Amino acid sequence: MCILVSVTGAAIRTKILKKNAVPSQFLWTSTSPYAAARTQRLARRTATKTMPSSYSSNDPADNDDECIVDTMESDAVGGFVEVADVEDCDNDHRVDVGIQTDVQLMDTQCTGTQTCEQFSVFSLVKFKYDNDGMQYYTGLDSYVVFMAVLASLGPAAYKLQYLYGRKPQLDIADQLFLTLVKLRTYKPNFELSRLFCITETDVYVTFVTWIRFMSLQWREINLWPDRVTIDTFAPLDMKQNFPTTRVIVDGTEMPVKKPKLPGAQQVSFSTYKNRNTAKALIGVSPGGLVSFVSDAYGGSTTDRQIVERCGLTQLVEPGDSIMADKGFDVQDIFAPYDVTVNMPTFFRKRNRISNKTLNRDRKISSKHVHVERVIGLGKTYKILATPMNQTEAALSSDIVFVCYMLVNFRPCIVPTHA
Repeated sequence: MCILVSVTGAAIRTKILKKNAVPSQFLWTSTSPYAAARTQRLARRTATKTMPSSYSSNDPADNDDECIVDTMESDAVGGFVEVADVEDCDNDHRVDVGIQTDVQLMDTQCTGTQTCEQFSVFSLVKFKYDNDGMQYYTGLDSYVVFMAVLASLGPAAYKLQYLYGRKPQLDIADQLFLTLVKLRTYKPNFELSRLFCITETDVYVTFVTWIRFMSLQWREINLWPDRVTIDTFAPLDMKQNFPTTRVIVDGTEMPVKKPKLPGAQQVSFSTYKNRNTAKALIGVSPGGLVSFVSDAYGGSTTDRQIVERCGLTQLVEPGDSIMADKGFDVQDIFAPYDVTVNMPTFFRKRNRISNKTLNRDRKISSKHVHVERVIGLGKTYKILATPMNQTEAALSSDIVFVCYMLVNFRPCIVPTHA
């Protein structure tokens, strides 16, 4: 309660105002039509609340008022805040039912494969006839090619031992699809968990398990082609100029996040890229097949060190030749195996070279570019072009191998006349 004191000359008058009194002598305190309408609605709501529960009115206006009452929500101070003026009571009930259904669906957790396929945004079935979508999210041309990839893994794909013993609530095809989407787009596990209607832990378990399984399974296949196969599928120009070429090799580097340990930082730092990387050696047949993928090493490892450790000397045969870039100074490594290395000539402080040597170097460079194109095709899997975290860096050898094996399921980019 407040006291209003008014001074008129020497007389002092006091008036006691009511608690809800509002001064009305100011223009901005005039009652608006909206306030009057709210007051009327409040009166109708109060009258409706005092009605017996058995009371029913046949007046359509009364039914409208009841619908309006249903659309009111109590605010923080105990009053009422109007949400919406609903004209049709039946429509309002239908809206409420729809909202309730959505809430129930949000609260529902995936407890089976059918439930996940029904409510997940991503599923292999949804891309069965969408070749563009399949190519965008997996790098494969169609659903048929995807099933060929799954078939190449054999029946062991249906008997996996998952990490932590935790089997995700996805069928086998969708687990492989999730793995390829992760490799291709490098989406965070949180986003993939929402797209596939599973938890982040299930995404992690699925990716790690399948990457390791695919790497081990495909490494059992002898990818190294024999001499007859090389000659059969080699381009015509390669047969004429470099008939003994068995493989074209080049190194590639994948960025990784900076490790915490100083020793790991030193091992993974690449002076060529000026950042922390993982390095691997890629070998391509003259026909464009990825026939050799080494393990991943730290970025500080030289190409010569990788050649010494990767076991490539055990695959070549006497009389073969290897085509490499100028940085691969490894002729002495392959010389005991009667294998030659074709590479551009070093200037060695010479300011000129003969026309014959120049033409030969140009031919070597025109053929060596094919392995660089294949490496670029493998880098379309964004996991190889984006810095990998600690977990993915530990699996870098498997990730690199799987990505370049998937390149073999894509159309060959080396023309037959190259």
